[in-house]
Amino acid sequence: MNTRRWLLLLAGLWLGVLLPVAQAAVTTLPRMERIATDARSPPPAAVTGAEVPMPDIDHVAAAGGSGPVRWYRGHFDLPADAPLQQGWAVYLPYLYQGGQVWLNGVLVAEVRENDGRVRVMWEGPHFFDLSGGVLHPGANELALRVAAGPAREVLRAPQPQVGPTRELKPPYDQRLFWTQTVPEITAVVCMLVAALVLIIWWRRPGELLYGLFGIAAALWGVRTLTFVLGQMPAAYWHLWRVVYLGATGGFIVVLAIFSLRLAGIRRLGLERALLAFGIVGPLWLLLAGEGAEQLVNRVWSAALIPIGLGILGLGICTVVRQRTWASAVLPAAMGLAVLAGLHDYLLAWGEVSLARAVPEWAHQRIFLLHHSANLVLLAMGGLLTARFIHTLSALQELNQTLEARVADRERALAANFERMAALQQEHAASRERQRIMRELHDGLGSRLFTSLSRVERGDMDAPQIAEALRGCIADMRLAIDALMPEGHDLRTALGNFLFRWQAVLGDAGVHPTWTIDVPDGSRPLKPQEVLQLLRIAQEALTNVLKHARATQVRVSLSQREDALLLAIEDDGRATPAPLPAPAGGGRGLRNMHARARQLGGTLTVDFTPHGGRVRLALPLSPAGADPAIP
Repeated sequence: MNTRRWLLLLAGLWLGVLLPVAQAAVTTLPRMERIATDARSPPPAAVTGAEVPMPDIDHVAAAGGSGPVRWYRGHFDLPADAPLQQGWAVYLPYLYQGGQVWLNGVLVAEVRENDGRVRVMWEGPHFFDLSGGVLHPGANELALRVAAGPAREVLRAPQPQVGPTRELKPPYDQRLFWTQTVPEITAVVCMLVAALVLIIWWRRPGELLYGLFGIAAALWGVRTLTFVLGQMPAAYWHLWRVVYLGATGGFIVVLAIFSLRLAGIRRLGLERALLAFGIVGPLWLLLAGEGAEQLVNRVWSAALIPIGLGILGLGICTVVRQRTWASAVLPAAMGLAVLAGLHDYLLAWGEVSLARAVPEWAHQRIFLLHHSANLVLLAMGGLLTARFIHTLSALQELNQTLEARVADRERALAANFERMAALQQEHAASRERQRIMRELHDGLGSRLFTSLSRVERGDMDAPQIAEALRGCIADMRLAIDALMPEGHDLRTALGNFLFRWQAVLGDAGVHPTWTIDVPDGSRPLKPQEVLQLLRIAQEALTNVLKHARATQVRVSLSQREDALLLAIEDDGRATPAPLPAPAGGGRGLRNMHARARQLGGTLTVDFTPHGGRVRLALPLSPAGADPAIP
């Protein structure tokens, strides 16, 4: 009782769209005489048969071996005022295996039948024009030759309709659209969608749902070709039926795996079992031959219905668990598909039972599975599209979140960098102050303390005190020149240094000569480096005054490749200054070597009978380097 109610509901959904509307001027032949003969022309009036209601179903295999052809003969009357000049036609909803249409003994039309070279399966309707005066007022005789397929047990004859063209053309166009045009569109769209989705799956192998959807669309596109290909060479017919059966079962199996994965269920054993079952039917038909098609379809296709019910049940469980409209889309489409599949199975193998429930609908023989499967594919595509859009939205939200986080991190890094720069500046200033303090302590402070101690002991007279003070002033000026902002320019600092020493050397009877050959693009030295270099020069000139008894001194500063060279040469008869320097005085060759090591350079001191030479080689680091000075 429940099944009948569902079938009535399904039929009602499609009835207003697919069922033709009866026209007042159209003549329908409700009953015709069925004659078992394979003649190529209508049997004579003397040959009679059984009168049967139309449409008719005849089990030809049980008809005493009379052959797979039946003739149907019927009579109808037209009134004398029938508008025959407006054009009349014969409309047949189907004529699957071909045949002929005769009116009043005249062949009106012929639809190709099966022969040894070609196999046919005409799924669409037929419309034949009755021009040429073959139709006349009064009594008319219509004869139909209906053929059956070589491997078919059932012959189906349609109920013919005769009427004005303007009234029969709309139902013909309507049925043609649903049985021919829609399958053609479905096949093309399925193939295009399958190609696109499978390319996506090829590029993104982890997206299995896209791959399953693409395979399902491709299988259904192949299966739909059976409504498009009306005829085919007989040599390929059996192979085509195997492909058709495999596409039908494969679509159901792939849909089942898609539903399992969509619900988050991954059972490899169950998936392999479904795939194995999908192969059984086509393999059975391939090995058993064309004669087994009826049995394979009846048994194996019936087993696909429980799989469809399982998919429907799984979808309902998913809806109950997730409670979202999106989760209900596929189960709703699957519910319609299962009902449509049950309807088509009854229409193919239990037509009598279906005719008892909905006779008018059953007589139209309209298969619904290929329409409801389109809804299933739309539901699958809609779900994947929704998932894709959701993924894009999630990625966009994630990108925005990441951008916000990156911006926050950049601001934090900028703030940290500013704090680090401030700390570095503070640290550099602190180090510079410590260096100045150390220089003042080791140089000027030590001189003043030593001089003060000697004065307090009475060890220094006025000239000695004046000399000590001049030395302190020289140390102070040297530090000021080196640590001034413009002191970063070694040439300027060295020029000021030599300018002060020129007068000192001149008063001592020593003639100085200066040579500075440093290019403008050379790396500037740090103030501490300049100070150390000037102290080495000061120590060397002091030794010239005190020990060399020279008359000339040459000071040169030059740059050779990656090194800075400072040379001080005199013509005196010098002897080396004592190595142990006075406490805190900062003098002596030992101090000069120590300062050279602090600069990372090399100091060489040579003494000959003809004079002495102090040479400092200071390597220059590459531009942008910042070597630390101990």
